[in-house]
Amino acid sequence: MDRVRDSDPVMAIRSAKGHVTKEEWQVRTDLAAAYRLVAKCGWDDLVFTHLSARVPGPHHHFLINPYGMMFGEITASSLVKIDLEGNKAMPSPFDINPAGFTIHSAVHEAREDAHCVMHLHTVDGVAVSCQKGGLLAISQQSLFPLSNLAYHDYEGVALNPEEKKRLVADLGKNHNMILRNHGLLTCARTVPDAFLLMYILQKSCEVQVRAQAGGGELIPIPKPILEGIQKASETVTRQSGGMLAWPGLLRMLDREQPGWRH
Repeated sequence: MDRVRDSDPVMAIRSAKGHVTKEEWQVRTDLAAAYRLVAKCGWDDLVFTHLSARVPGPHHHFLINPYGMMFGEITASSLVKIDLEGNKAMPSPFDINPAGFTIHSAVHEAREDAHCVMHLHTVDGVAVSCQKGGLLAISQQSLFPLSNLAYHDYEGVALNPEEKKRLVADLGKNHNMILRNHGLLTCARTVPDAFLLMYILQKSCEVQVRAQAGGGELIPIPKPILEGIQKASETVTRQSGGMLAWPGLLRMLDREQPGWRH
């Protein structure tokens, strides 16, 4: 991917479509869409959070955002392909965030099913991550992430390779994680599924913060209901999956932000 127009640093790279497999291009477009949707929802934190997706094929390569590019600017071709050591697996004029590499490479390496990993610093997500009680069972939305939710204690900016072992141990087989004093993380087999998980986890945090701000006594969901939904939630989410809403979200992006597929 070489620069073609120095006057436009966002679009000044050649399309990668003719230089990657059809399967990789599909993942690139899905991940670029996820970045644009995160920006549209107001979940981005300038350039300081990350979404990543594994590239189909025998090599353990994955795609991550070009460091310094706003989420609302990211395109399918601008995503950087790297290996588990953080080395570029395909030429790119962009660098990556080393903290993003630490967190994402840990999950991708440990979880064969974690083809997509999303990590955000949303205001409400960070607010809940600072609360000792974490996510509370006070809304219908919260029941789904609570069925497979993990926590990881804060260890500073994620630059220490040794933290990777503790992070993946804390994550276990779960698909949702609250990084204490830090933010939210979801992982799934596909970009649409990881996005849906993040949407529900983020919505749960928003509801919790607003309910607490109201100052009234909160009504906890009875434990039998919580346990019943926990047992059924994996089946329910697999039946619905992220693909229910994903095509509509892509159509919305095509209408409002043409060019993201570049």
